[in-house]
Amino acid sequence: MPPKVRRATLATVAASAGVSVTTVSKVVNGRSDVGPETRALVESLLEQHAYIGRRSPAAKGSEATARVELMFNGELNAYSIEIIQGVLEAGGDAGVAVAVSVRPRAAAGTDPSRPRGWARDLAAAGRRAVIAVVDELTSADIAALTRARLPLVVIDPLNLQRERVTSVGSTNFAGGMAAAQHLLALGHRRIGYVGGATRSACNQARLHGYRAALEAAGVSVPDDYQRAGDFRYRDGLAGGAALLDLPSPPTAVFAGSDETAAGVIEAARERGLRVPDDLSVVGFDDTEVARLSSPPLTTVRQPLREMGGVALRTALRLAAGEKLDSHHVELATELVVRGSTARV
Repeated sequence: MPPKVRRATLATVAASAGVSVTTVSKVVNGRSDVGPETRALVESLLEQHAYIGRRSPAAKGSEATARVELMFNGELNAYSIEIIQGVLEAGGDAGVAVAVSVRPRAAAGTDPSRPRGWARDLAAAGRRAVIAVVDELTSADIAALTRARLPLVVIDPLNLQRERVTSVGSTNFAGGMAAAQHLLALGHRRIGYVGGATRSACNQARLHGYRAALEAAGVSVPDDYQRAGDFRYRDGLAGGAALLDLPSPPTAVFAGSDETAAGVIEAARERGLRVPDDLSVVGFDDTEVARLSSPPLTTVRQPLREMGGVALRTALRLAAGEKLDSHHVELATELVVRGSTARV
């Protein structure tokens, strides 16, 4: 747990506002018998002091009240569903309820107090910890959760902050290397990569693993054989099209996610190419997309459900004040060979 932060009280806020504790209590509890100017002043000071209200008696006694927040950014997809399943199963085993939320991306010029209000609301709702699967985790987010005394665990972090953020991921570098080595063993030498955002830590690890395998085999990687995106189907469609329209297109593509791989397969189909006869494709994650793909997708299995379970148990340990041996856990990846790859 982070160092103890002195928690603001109703009296603290009342003294700052120059009103009675009763008035502040009315604002906190949503009572209507407070003037608009006084209400605005008190609410502003509640934000400044990061006041965390006590839970209602009903919330304290209800087993149905969620105790851990599982937060995503943006649209949910097959990857998200696997994570949710793992967290829910672990929560059921631990007798802990889980709330799943999608936090909208902050727009430019967003009020800097937004993270404080968000964290305060979570604490007031009785959450014990937060598990985040997000595009960006800012220092303001981390500071707000620390002030609210809410432990944070990040799954498969896209960006790594300087702070010691507890995270759960997989062996992305080894997975990228295994994918490239599989294609090399099939005789491919022109191997492209369609991945995630260039700033993404997990994408960088997969890309470096892919490059390491090719370089060890003495195979050069042209700059135009690498395409960035957001691990989505549309990125595979666009990136695959760009690769296949090159004067010397790749004979195989390693995609940074199963959804991206599905987009690459569609880009090949649109050009009259057959997978795997004309193009071999390898994905990453081993979600339902890989198993339902046509042909079934060769992919690097990322143990997403297990990662969700580890994140839930780690969050509960932090909430209980336990010390961790490591702030980052990596679970092993595994190559799963199906029908989307063949000899060149």
